[in-house]
Formats: sequence, C-alpha cells, structure tokens
Amino acid sequence: MAEYPADLEFDVVLKDGATARLRPVRPTDADALDRLFHRLSAKAVYQRFFRAKTRLSPEELEYFTNVDYAERMAFVVTHEEDIIGIGRYDRTGPDSQVAEVAFAVDDEHQGRGIGTQLLQHLTFYARSQGITGFNAFVLPDNYPMMRVFRNSGFKLERQIEDGVYLVEFPTEETTESFEAEEAREQMAVAASLLPIFYPRSIAVIGASRDGASIPGRLFHNLLKENFAGALFPVNPSAPVVNAVRAYPSVLDIPDPVDLAFIVVPKQHVLATVAECAEKGVRAVIVISAGFSEIGGEGEELEAELLQLVRTTGMRMVGPNCMGILNTDLAVRLNGTFAPVYPPAGNVAMSSQSGALGIAILDYAHDLNIGISTFVSVGNKADISGNDLLLYWENDPATDVILLYLESFGNPRRFARIARRIARKKPIVAVKSGRTAAGTRAASSHTGALASLDIAVDALFHQAGVIRTDDLDELFDVTALLADQPVPEGRRVAVLTNAGGPGILLADALESAGLTLPEFSPTLQGKLQGHLNAEASVRNPVDMVASASAAEYTASLAELMTSDEVDAVVVVHIPAAPTGTAEIAGAIRAASIVDAGRKTLLSVFMRSQGPPPELHSDQHRVPSYRFPEAAARALARAATYGEWLKMPVGSIPELEGVDADAARRIVDEFLAGAGPEGGWLPPDAVEAVLRSHGLSLPRSRVASTSDEAVAMAAELGGPVVLKVISDSALHKSDVGGVALDLQGEAEVRRAYEAVTSAVGDAGGALVQEFIGGGHEVIIGMTEDPSFGPLILFGLGGVFVELIGDVSFRIHPLTDVDAAEMVGEVKASKLLDGYRGEPPGDVPALEQAILRVSALVEAMPEMVEMDLNPVKVMLPGDGVRAVDARIRVRPVSASFIPSRDDIPAAEHLRS
Repeated sequence: MAEYPADLEFDVVLKDGATARLRPVRPTDADALDRLFHRLSAKAVYQRFFRAKTRLSPEELEYFTNVDYAERMAFVVTHEEDIIGIGRYDRTGPDSQVAEVAFAVDDEHQGRGIGTQLLQHLTFYARSQGITGFNAFVLPDNYPMMRVFRNSGFKLERQIEDGVYLVEFPTEETTESFEAEEAREQMAVAASLLPIFYPRSIAVIGASRDGASIPGRLFHNLLKENFAGALFPVNPSAPVVNAVRAYPSVLDIPDPVDLAFIVVPKQHVLATVAECAEKGVRAVIVISAGFSEIGGEGEELEAELLQLVRTTGMRMVGPNCMGILNTDLAVRLNGTFAPVYPPAGNVAMSSQSGALGIAILDYAHDLNIGISTFVSVGNKADISGNDLLLYWENDPATDVILLYLESFGNPRRFARIARRIARKKPIVAVKSGRTAAGTRAASSHTGALASLDIAVDALFHQAGVIRTDDLDELFDVTALLADQPVPEGRRVAVLTNAGGPGILLADALESAGLTLPEFSPTLQGKLQGHLNAEASVRNPVDMVASASAAEYTASLAELMTSDEVDAVVVVHIPAAPTGTAEIAGAIRAASIVDAGRKTLLSVFMRSQGPPPELHSDQHRVPSYRFPEAAARALARAATYGEWLKMPVGSIPELEGVDADAARRIVDEFLAGAGPEGGWLPPDAVEAVLRSHGLSLPRSRVASTSDEAVAMAAELGGPVVLKVISDSALHKSDVGGVALDLQGEAEVRRAYEAVTSAVGDAGGALVQEFIGGGHEVIIGMTEDPSFGPLILFGLGGVFVELIGDVSFRIHPLTDVDAAEMVGEVKASKLLDGYRGEPPGDVPALEQAILRVSALVEAMPEMVEMDLNPVKVMLPGDGVRAVDARIRVRPVSASFIPSRDDIPAAEHLRS
C-alpha cells in the first residue's frame, strides 16, 4: 500500500471566508465518502457519473479511496468529520503525461470555492509527478464545473462530442492562472477577517466588574468608544457587568454573535472556544496567555486550540494577544486593554508583541499618527501578518502598513504577498533580533557569510518593504508616508532660518545618500527676491533668524514648484517668543496648495515638539525634533520610491537547461549515500553544472602522480591540481591547491604536495588552468525558514574577510540578478575601474540566473560554492574554476520554505 503523504495536509480559506481542511484521500475515508454521495442531489450525481446512480458499491468505494498518490491521486476537503468535496486525477496511461480529473462537491457547500481549491492543489501536485496536462469530461449543463475551469486562469480547449464537452488544459502555471489564484486568495482571506474588523455583535467571555483587570479594561474600552453593535458580557458569576446584562455562557446569548473575546484562564479556553463554535461565532480573539510562548505543554494546548478553530471554520487572533481596534466610525471598535485610543487615520499596524503594542499605541497618540486598524497578533497561531496584509491590500481606510515582527511563519508567502502590495501601499517594518547570527554549521563560504538578518534584509529588499532600525525610525518614516507623496528622487532643498541647523541637516542628508543640488541662477534669483539681502539662497537656503511667515510662504511656493528638487525640508528654530504658530501655519498651507506635488517635511527644534498648527483634519506636515531623524526618514522614503520605479522583473526561460540530467545524477549519488547525503564528487559536480549551462574548465580525476602527469599532458597547457578530500572544506587553506603547473616535474611534485596536505586524500583533480579574468563567487545555502539564499560577491580566498557580497532569496528574477552584481562595491572592477580590463557582466548575470534555475530543479541541494568564478572579457563569458555542492535526501512533496500555494496554510509549516 502506498504511504500516505502527510506533508500534503493544508488548511484552506474558502471564498466566503470560512476555513476547511484539505488533504489527500485515505483508505479509511470510505464511510465519509459514502455519506457524501448520499448527500448529493440526483442532478449532482448525474453530472459526476453521467448516469443515474443510487449507491456506490464496495468496490467503487475501495477504488476511490485507495490511490497510489502518484499515478492516481485524490484530495478531499473536510469540515469537522464530513467530506464536503473530492477531486481526483487518474493518469490516462503508463507512459502518458496527461491525467483525467473529476470532482464532486456537496450541494450545500457549492459556490464556496471548494472545487477551485481542489483543482489548484491537484495541478500543483500533478506538476511534481510529471503530469503536464489535464482533461475532463463535462456535461453541458454542469455550469459550476465549467465556471471552475474557466476561472482557473489555465488555457482551456473545449470540444463537444456526443453531447459531452472534453475540456483540456496544461497543468503548467501561467501568469493568468497565478493572478487568478492570488485574486481568489485576497478576496477569501479578506472575507474571513470581516467578522473581526466589522462585527455586528461581540461577546466578551470572562468580562469582569473589576475595572483594573485585563477583561475589565477590555470591556470598559468597548463601551467607552461606543461600539456600534451589540455587546454581550459573559460571566457565570455576575448577572451584570458595567450596567450591561451578563450571560452565564455564550450559548445563553439569545442573539447571533459574530466575534468573541476570550479572556479566561488557559485551562478553560478550549471548552470556551468549543461553545463559541456551537453558537456559530465566526471569529475569536484569544487574549488568554499560557500557550506556545511558554513551550512544552503550552505548545500542545495551542495545537489543540488551532485544530478546534480550523475544523469548525472559525478564524482566530492570538492566543496571548492584547486585542484589536478599528477606528472606523461605522464600528468604533476598541477591543484592547490598552489605556490609550489613537486618533483615526490611514495607518494600519500589526504587532507581534502585546506589551510593545500598548507602547506603540501610546506613541502614535502622542505623535498624532492616525490609525485605521491595529492588531496584536500574539502567537499568531491562525491569523498572521500575511493574512492582515491581504486584508489591508484593498482596505480603503489604509494607506500605510506598519509591522512589528519577531518571527516569520511563512517567509515565502510573505515575500509573494508583500511584493505585490508594496507597489500599492508602503509597508514599513521593524524586525527584532538583528544581531542574532544564523545557527547553521556553515561548511561553505556562502554558509559562513549568511545569517538570519541577512535573509531578512534580502526578503525585505526584494519585496519592497521599508526596514527601519528601531521604533523611533518606524514612526518617523510612517509620519512622512502617511501624509506626503513618495519622493520622486534624491534631490532635496533645505529651507531654514538658522545656518547651523541647516548645515547639520545637509550633512545628515548627504550621509543618508541624498543630494543637495546647488540651485540654478534663475531659482536663486526668485528666492532672493522674496528674502532679506543677507539671506543665502544656494541650498541650503538660510533666510536668517528674522524670517517671517510671509517669507516662508513665498520661498516654499518657489521650491515646491521647482523641477530642480524632489523634496523640501524646512528647519525652524524659534528666534523670538512669537511667530512660530504663524510659520507652522504657512508650512501647512504650502503643503495644502501643493499637495501631492513634492514631499514636504519640517524640523522644529524646540523642547515642546511640533506646533499643532502643522496639522489639520485633512492635512498633516510630518515634523521632527532633530535634523538627523528627518534625513533618515526621507532617505528610507526615497529608496522606496526608487524600488517603485524598478521593473517588476521576471524569471527567464533559459536555454541549454536539462533538469532531468541533474536529477538523475543527484538521485544516483543519494542512492548510495547516508541519510544526511554529502558532497557530490567532482565529476558529478561538473555534470550537474553543465546540465544547466554553467561552463567549467576541462578536468580529470587522478589517483596517482603518474595519472596526474598523463592527464595534464592530455589537457595541454598549464593545469591546476586540487586535492580531493572530505575534510578539506577550503582546499587553499590547507595547501591543497597548486596553480599554473607546466611540465611533468611540476605536476608530479604538485600531486605529492596537495595529496599529503590532508590525511584523507582521495587523489587530485587535474584541471585546465584559466588565467586572467575577475574572480567572483556565486553560491547558495539553505536557510531552514527562508529557503535557498543565493550569494554573489568578490571571490577567491578573501571572500569571508572582505565580505563584499549581496544575497537574495530564491527564486531570482532578471532584475534581482542585475541588482546583485551592481550593489557590491567590487562591481566597479567589472566596468574597467582605473584601467582594469572590464568583465562580461551580461554573462555573469546569466550565470547567477542559471544557479537559481539549478536550485529550483534540485530541492536536495543544501550548499553550493562556485568560487572562484572567472569573469572574462566582454563576450568571452564566465568560467567556474572551482565548485562544491552538498545535497541531502528530500522526501516531502511540499517544502514550506520553497513552495507556496495561495490561500492554503501548510499544517507542518
């Protein structure tokens, strides 16, 4: 009997926002499948089997529930103990690459997207089994099934014969099918969160009359902000809480309940949530602590809680969280126990820390940063930052998204979602743990250079997420982006009434990578016409201390309409007891007049903070106490603006790639290796690289000095000898490499030297010597959470010392490859720096993309170093002079760090 693929179990979000379990069929599903059949209408049975049918025979039930998970496969969707949908494929022949698909969905659950989810997972799995096409026989009146196929995004071909449609389509993912999957995911997840952000009724289970307690403060906050729906306290020991009638149990509430806050001791949480499911509550927010954050028993309890929530179709925030809020006047939901309520605005925020969330809300309140929605995700057992991003993507009340992150649940999914959303709305994030080094035992240059924080930086860069160093900077950047346009470039004008602060700001701006262009004579003349004769107008513009509000207004009008700058920063130091309010009003007025034209910031250097005249209900000018904070915020925004202008990039189809050849080589090696795999031998490394079009010098393996001499003569010209040894991870460090050898005597001496350098020498690699060129490194290492990290940098023996490298998370686009080369400092050498010969940069970028393609084809690859890679003159390509590849067995069909199916949460990730 075929082994059940437990790694293919998922929780999926359906079109109506409810959740369900999707998994492979099991032989034990016969009874549940039989119950599904008897719930199907006669019409549904006829559409599935093309004839009237009143029962499934024992033989049919056995056939449908016993599959080999390869040639024949079936997924089921379950709700609690019932199967509510099944989709299957059967390969049409032993050597066929086509399979026939069929589906059946419970009549009561049709229209919820179940058939679409089944088709999506079947195509994903079929691709891994070498199936390139599906066909299906569909009756003309089976409109739901035809709609599933038509909306899938796959390229369909239809033909009708004998009154039956034959629908054929490839399983290969297309741009259209991927966009359709993403659109369905966004709508489904957003629908699942509506009961949380816009509940019509709320139950607070554990509501307390003690106003100092957490449940007491939470219930008080809901009342205080005048929640727009019905509010039901649940407390078996109190008939009334805060003058509101209480109920002993959620089951005793006579009206429907959309959302329940759970604030009870952890030992009562599961029973309470079970009652919520029985009541029909659509979502729960578990404030209670004592779950996975304490480890051990808490982790087991949280797993049970998640299982209960998902099998009953609810969504959950938490556990161990501080709640949520939504400032929309239509709901006025303050479901937190925080002592402050922020002003309404266009900034949405998620915090993984509850305690920090309270501080964040307090800070937002003091800085007058308006919040649309706030979520404390806690342990994020169910609802994660990825779900919230999908909700905020099309939320009309949200223009800027803030994230405080302590960990990633599914980095691959985050990268996909954030990359799309960041092109619509800026995402600003603080990720704690910047200095924690990776825990991997690195045995390659690439592994030694990689760390957890490098992976986070790569992820954020590729996704367009603005990463800040601390919470201060988070809010500095947010204040800018919430109320000002993203700067079009890095040219900044500084307008000030004091020379010293202007110079400080100029230094800070240039240190942050921004520029202060000297204004043209025309612009200088216009400014001089508005200002005191003693004013300096070159940039910074020093209006002198006596500058009036009218001078600010006139100068800003010139700068905000000038095409010589992209942003304006106004620095003001109160030089008199009065006038500050008028100047602040002039700055705000300039922002209103030229709204959306240029980025405008202010710096008010005074202990009281920014004057209130900078803000109105519709317009806010971001203000900072010191120039350095303004410069950092503007630089982050400018970098984001540059990312927005970059092309999206694509994963190119590369010629000369034979993934099957690489697969055969690796499979053959792993068949004789242990459970941990190992380093591929030189001949296997060469064959694998050549299968993906990566050029290597000619080489031979010699077991004796005589063989080395003969092989060197066969290769002709100078050669290199490298020891073959498992212990010599970096051969040059132990004297295991000899370069530029010519003649029998040199080769013979070199062979003896390199093989005696280690105790486990297995011979030597005799390789053609490649002279000239620039030495670089291309490599990869597998991060257990983020998946494959691909590296490029200055190569050779000094790579770890110099550290001039760039990382990206696989898979790479053509834009990623070009960026990786361009962002290392040594890339200037490839352009012919100071008379050095240039390098073949297009060939180098192509080599990086070929490495990414190899990583995609070989999930078994754990580490790889191509070091050095010689970048030859333009037109002459690149040659990988030395290469090492380590592989290990992979049994799973779905690898969370590499695979991502929209709207599906892998149960083991």
